[in-house]
Amino acid sequence: MISKNKIKLIRSLETKKGREKAGLFVAEGPKVVHDLLHEGFVAEDILEDIEDIKKVSFLQHPQPVLGVFQMPTEDKVNSNDSSNTYNEQIDNQLVLALDGVQDPGNLGTIIRIADWFGIEIIFCSHETADCWNPKVVQATMGSIARVKLHYLDLNKLIEHLPTGYPVYATLLDGNSIYSHSLTQHGMIVMGNEGKGISPLLRTKINRKLLIPNYPPERETAESLNVAIATSIVCAEFRRR
Repeated sequence: MISKNKIKLIRSLETKKGREKAGLFVAEGPKVVHDLLHEGFVAEDILEDIEDIKKVSFLQHPQPVLGVFQMPTEDKVNSNDSSNTYNEQIDNQLVLALDGVQDPGNLGTIIRIADWFGIEIIFCSHETADCWNPKVVQATMGSIARVKLHYLDLNKLIEHLPTGYPVYATLLDGNSIYSHSLTQHGMIVMGNEGKGISPLLRTKINRKLLIPNYPPERETAESLNVAIATSIVCAEFRRR
C-alpha cells in the first residue's frame, strides 16, 4: 500500500514548483513509461497497483502503470548561452522554436509531431508551457523521451545564428508553403495560440510562409490550431 508521504510527493508533482523542488516528473501509461525507460530516463518509482495509482493519478481514467522519473539535469537549468547552443545543437538540422505555446495539450502534441517527422530539438520561450507538466507528458505519448526541449530567450538565440540562417514562420503576409522554396535545415517558429509570434521575434523571421485555405475565395475558419499548423508545415518540409 502506498504511503501518505509518497502520495503527497507525487501529487505535488502536478505543479511546476513541486517538480522543480523534487527534480521529478510523472508519466502515466505503459507506452509512455516504457519509452522513457528505454531512452535511459531514471525511474524513482514505478507503480503497478491500480488502487495505489488511483490515489495519485492526474488522469480521469487512470492507466495501469505510473512512473515517477528524475528530470534530466540539463533541462532543470535554463541556458542562455545561445551561441554555444547553436554550435552544439542545430547546425545542419531542422528544429522547432515555440514562442509562448501555453496549452499543455498543444505542446504535447507538437512534441509528438516533432518526433514523427524526425525533429529532435525544440527551443521554447520562457512563456511556453513546462514540458514536464503531466498533461504535456501524457499528450506526447512517449515522444518526450526522444525530443529534447530547451527553454531560453528565443530572440537572443536567433541573434546568434549565422547570417542568412533560415528562420521560418507562418504569417498572414507570407508566401504559400506549397510554392515557396524550403531548405533541409533551419528553424521553424510557431507562436502563441491567441497572439501568434511576439512582435520583436517577428522582425527576425527571414522566411515567411502561409498555409493557404482552400479554395482561396471561400470564407473559412479564422486560423488553424498551432499543433495542426505545425504538423502541416513539418510534413511539407519533409515531403520536399
